[in-house]
Amino acid sequence: MSRTIVARVVEQLETLPKNLQQQVLAIVQILQTVVRSGTPGKRLLRFAGAIPLDDLQLMRQAIDTGCEQADLNEW
Repeated sequence: MSRTIVARVVEQLETLPKNLQQQVLAIVQILQTVVRSGTPGKRLLRFAGAIPLDDLQLMRQAIDTGCEQADLNEW
């Protein structure tokens, strides 16, 4: 018998005490805000090509120089 995830969660949730059910509800509400945040890629396409190639090359060089080295004594 195949049950949906929602049905399985509800089944498990019903066995929990009220205080834990409240915690689950709070977690679900937080997850909903995470899912809703962000900008769809389609809306960002208008910015494609907005940074000149020379600037992109400078950025790549800065990243290569500053980010590809690990300082093991830093921590």
